Amino acid sequence: MTKRQNRMTLVALLVIGVSLTGYLGLKAFNENLLYFFSPTDVTEGKAPKGKSFRLGGMVAKNSVKRDGVKVTFDVTDYVNTFRVNYSGILPDLFKEGQGIITTGSLINGIFIATEVLAKHDESYMPPEVADALEKAKNK
Repeated sequence: MTKRQNRMTLVALLVIGVSLTGYLGLKAFNENLLYFFSPTDVTEGKAPKGKSFRLGGMVAKNSVKRDGVKVTFDVTDYVNTFRVNYSGILPDLFKEGQGIITTGSLINGIFIATEVLAKHDESYMPPEVADALEKAKNK
């Protein structure tokens, strides 16, 4: 092979390698994205089934039921309400009427949470939850 052919082969392999690396990186990134959905979005079927996503809203009044570390509660955007099951220790700021975001997946119509995040002060509302509540009110 001539010098030119060697150089072109190297450039071609380099382009293929960079393209493959980019593709695999984007694919891995896309598989690990967690999208946010409100209870209305979940009720309308917009949330993925069997994949992890975030569900946010307000903890509905009189909906928290505890059984040891297992907790069942409803998340609402004041239009729709969705049942959440969680096993674990809840954040100290978790209470009824509180804004939360949960991470988990939808199984047989119930959201099984793997993580629960509560807002951290009286005036703070996660932007996703605030937007979802506003959209739900405007529907």
